[in-house]
Amino acid sequence: MSLLILRSLWTNGFDLEAALADCAGGAYDGVEGPVPAPAAERRGFAARLRAAGVPFVAEIATGGGYVPADSSPERHLEDFRRQAGAAAECGPLFATVLAGCDRWEAGLSLDFFGRLLEAAREAGVAASVETHRSRPTYSPWATRGLLEGLPALRLTCDFSHWCCVCERLVLDGEPALLALCAGRARHVHARVGYAQGPQVPDPRAPEHREALEAHERWWDALWAARPAGGPATLTPEFGPDGYLQAQPFTGLPAGDLGEINRWMAERQRRRWRERAQG
Repeated sequence: MSLLILRSLWTNGFDLEAALADCAGGAYDGVEGPVPAPAAERRGFAARLRAAGVPFVAEIATGGGYVPADSSPERHLEDFRRQAGAAAECGPLFATVLAGCDRWEAGLSLDFFGRLLEAAREAGVAASVETHRSRPTYSPWATRGLLEGLPALRLTCDFSHWCCVCERLVLDGEPALLALCAGRARHVHARVGYAQGPQVPDPRAPEHREALEAHERWWDALWAARPAGGPATLTPEFGPDGYLQAQPFTGLPAGDLGEINRWMAERQRRRWRERAQG
């Protein structure tokens, strides 16, 4: 089994050309991100991906954006259907999906994701639901209920969110829940969270070693449970938009996102090789 490491468009200002240059340079194997909404732009986007010959993971966010502005299940389903149809035009391996709203009761969330999975089948796009704040998957226990109720539900595992929500490296104390996630994991977002936030300032710093190594233990559990056949996929996802800390008054960033994500890609590629060698 091989590992594909993808360049997140969210982390580089949605610059497809820069992401493809990173792939051509060997730092990444493919691209993950949303497809353009206008049809003409989307055709150009798909053509560039085909010309580069790199794998693509689409990204779908419902309800008005990365943080939902609307809590209507019908609005979220409408957004998903529209974006899934658009994503299908670009030939993705699958779609990472940020859908639904954290304010919903468990029964509503369960019904919604059952309908979303059916809509994904109709669109011909495999849906991988991300573990993410502001969504029904915001906590490990809420996600457990969805996994138990929907055997077909697959996850994009971004455990950094759960560390922030739960104020601890939570999966170290939840081996059964980690095993459940491992059995349903399709994709990994490789960002390191900690007790007070979803993104450490720089995972290379010694003060964040405990959090980094915890996340790597959890990712290793996902890889160990993954069935043989087909590549595993991982996207380094240290990003902007308030995730990257800045100095007060000056606004100077705490680190260089390009360097940090490249370091994470290289580290996980090396760890994968070492694991394969035994």
